[in-house]
Amino acid sequence: MQGGDNMALLTVTGLEKRFGGVTAIAGLDFQVEPEIVFAIIGPNGAGKTTLFNLLTSIYEPTAGTVTFDGHELTRLKPYQIARLGVTRTFQNLQVFLNMTVIENVMVGCHLRSRCGIVEAALRLPSVLREEKKVREMAMEALEFCGLEDIANRDASSLPYGMLKKLEVARALAAKPRMLLMDEPAAGLNDTETMVMSNLIRDIRGSGITVLLVEHNMGLVMEVSDRVLVLNYGELLSQGTPQEVQCDPRVIAAYLGE
Repeated sequence: MQGGDNMALLTVTGLEKRFGGVTAIAGLDFQVEPEIVFAIIGPNGAGKTTLFNLLTSIYEPTAGTVTFDGHELTRLKPYQIARLGVTRTFQNLQVFLNMTVIENVMVGCHLRSRCGIVEAALRLPSVLREEKKVREMAMEALEFCGLEDIANRDASSLPYGMLKKLEVARALAAKPRMLLMDEPAAGLNDTETMVMSNLIRDIRGSGITVLLVEHNMGLVMEVSDRVLVLNYGELLSQGTPQEVQCDPRVIAAYLGE
């Protein structure tokens, strides 16, 4: 899907992040159109995770703006950004090992829940109805990720590959319009990577825009519609996977001059 400025779902303008004297992100400009897989790649220390943390307000930018569907994100709290429809997974697993699989995913539904603490404590009928609805939403996300058969298993009993999919299911349970995936294939074997690759395609196919940070270049080139290359926090190259792959600057950044 190609288009002009008005087609962009996410617009990043002049984005900068400095930690003391170190510039992690330097004057970054880019746009992401709806319903595509947009990959952000670059050598270690290029600023990829810092960029994700800026997009979700974990970090406050030193300068610049981030706009999602007309909403300025840079002044919002992470939970407010999630309510607008931007969710994420993390490089290091953020799974509750003392909960069951479905309970983990139900946590992701809480943004859509309307019941307060008092109603929950009193176990009012409205709470029971809401809990049933949340459980159904969680089950839907588990089915999407192929985890419905293990819904009642303890998360602590799952192999690593399934835990990675569980984290995706939880992010999807919040019904996002954009999903930020930070290293979804890290630590996966070839078979698990292929499963994750198919899952990313399915997510895009369901109408969700995917922002992908990933070191596995095979996966990136396979699933991405657009690729942005960062190097020392600066935009090095941007285009289709094929264009980026053939860019001499990208080859030099990865392999050395």
